[in-house]
Amino acid sequence: MTETKTVIEIPDFLTVRELADVMEASPIDVIKELMNNGIMANINQQIDFDTAAIVAEEMGFEAIPPVAPLVEEEAEAAAQPVWRRILAEEDQENLLARPPVITLLGHVDHGKTSLLDIIRHTDVQSGEAGGITQHIGAYQVSYNGSVITFLDTPGHEAFTAMRARGAQATDIAILVIAADDGMMPQTHEALDHARAAGVPIVIAMNKIDLESANPNLVLQQLSEVGLTPDQWDGDTLVIPVSAKEQEGIEDLLEAIVLTAEDIEPRANPKASPTGTVLEARMERGRGVMTTLLVQNGTLMTGQTLLIGEHYGRIKAMYDYRGKLIKSAAPSMPVSVSGLNGIPKAGDQFNVVTSEKIARRIIEDYEEQGIQTEERRAPISLDEFFERLQEGDTKSLNLIVKADVQGSLEPLVNSLEGLGSEEVELEILRAATGDITENDIMLASASDAVILGFNVETDTVARAAATSEQVEINTYKIIYKLIEDVEKALKGMLGPVFEEVIIGRAEVRQVFRIRSAGVVAGCYMRTGEARRNSRIRVIRETSLIHTGKVSSLKHLQENVREIKSGFEFGVSIDNWTNYEPGDILEFFVEEQVSG
Repeated sequence: MTETKTVIEIPDFLTVRELADVMEASPIDVIKELMNNGIMANINQQIDFDTAAIVAEEMGFEAIPPVAPLVEEEAEAAAQPVWRRILAEEDQENLLARPPVITLLGHVDHGKTSLLDIIRHTDVQSGEAGGITQHIGAYQVSYNGSVITFLDTPGHEAFTAMRARGAQATDIAILVIAADDGMMPQTHEALDHARAAGVPIVIAMNKIDLESANPNLVLQQLSEVGLTPDQWDGDTLVIPVSAKEQEGIEDLLEAIVLTAEDIEPRANPKASPTGTVLEARMERGRGVMTTLLVQNGTLMTGQTLLIGEHYGRIKAMYDYRGKLIKSAAPSMPVSVSGLNGIPKAGDQFNVVTSEKIARRIIEDYEEQGIQTEERRAPISLDEFFERLQEGDTKSLNLIVKADVQGSLEPLVNSLEGLGSEEVELEILRAATGDITENDIMLASASDAVILGFNVETDTVARAAATSEQVEINTYKIIYKLIEDVEKALKGMLGPVFEEVIIGRAEVRQVFRIRSAGVVAGCYMRTGEARRNSRIRVIRETSLIHTGKVSSLKHLQENVREIKSGFEFGVSIDNWTNYEPGDILEFFVEEQVSG
């Protein structure tokens, strides 16, 4: 009797991980099969169709080319969080409705926490009243027979940090705006983050009970940012509420239910459990307590979790009330004990058959030199065209920062004119001011490139950009910025240079020398100072000057460089206003592409 093999569709090229996913096999088994055929490959390495077909056949599958795949669909799928890709592969008949997951975003003083407190009939700030014995960062409420899950995150920073790690737990974003303040800078930031996540947005217009409330101003501001209110025959639901007077809460819940009906969140409760880590901490007497949001399958006590390099059997599982439970269905937040380490928020969890299997998988990863944390390669202007040609993307996401509004508007208008039918150009944020850590996290989460005109990048943002591998491009001339983006779309970019910090020093004393002018007496904290480098003067975390090194001395002698641990004197072109405690940051430009 002839053995019937399962038919799988695979593209002309795919990574080892993707092939393993298609076959629902371990990447390690695929790597071993490749080695048996004389091919050395790591988990992220691409293999061609013929090679993949041989491996698939050895593992009991018949590989065929995909039927007329659409580039747009492939690009969209690749950009989705892991759990959404898992759902896309589920048999549609097995998918059932699940509660929507909600996150509240907005300005710090506009009442997010107060609204959450009212919704769950308790007060977080007064010690977990109302029978809730522990705070696990999420909870569920029931409204007219519909269950809704709320994520109690600190704000859009946490929301986006999770997206930067490939996780997206939110189905609907509630943007909270105070009726007396209107849209503040942080409100605009929260809106940018919600839009970049591609989730529906509902507006909660809070504090309508105040005499200073101006609802019409809020409606006008919303329409100016492309959110036409339903009161003005638009598509954006704007719900007037008052957390203080407990007004409009039912209307807000009703708006959530209506929005959820449109997006139809679903999951397969019978699938292997998977989902996202919301938070984790060490508790005395309990060990590591990890808050999870189940996104597919049903999680049960006694199952073994594998989260990155951490694993463990679930010893106990609690719901948001602190009640011991045996199982958790999709969209349910739970707190579990039993892991052998503290995972990061945004990590994806999976279930394996035993701790022995978990240890083996981690050991195999380490033996093969495979990273347990999957990170998408960051985009850059230089490589955008290549990705476009390969079908990996169809959209160039940009974050644009400029010094003043008068520069920002023509810049945005010019950039928007560069898009075409072949390639979309989407500006996720356009704002004035220096480049901040918030910009970096949005870029990391959305695979975006940052463009700055006549602005600086603060120290924290530069460190975050290095950590998140986000590309920052700064310009002094508008047409050069426009030209670079246009060349990126056409694959014509030349060499790209990147600023590399080589050392930091602290100003200890300031000397006024008749023959040399003002000299900063410094101590080299880290790295080195070079005579041919450039230098930034940072005072209390604020950048106050950037210039060239005009002189570098050690014990009255001119030197080319100073190593860490030494004292020295330095002068900077066009700068004399040194103060003890200033930090001097030395940097050079190095070519990174082209």
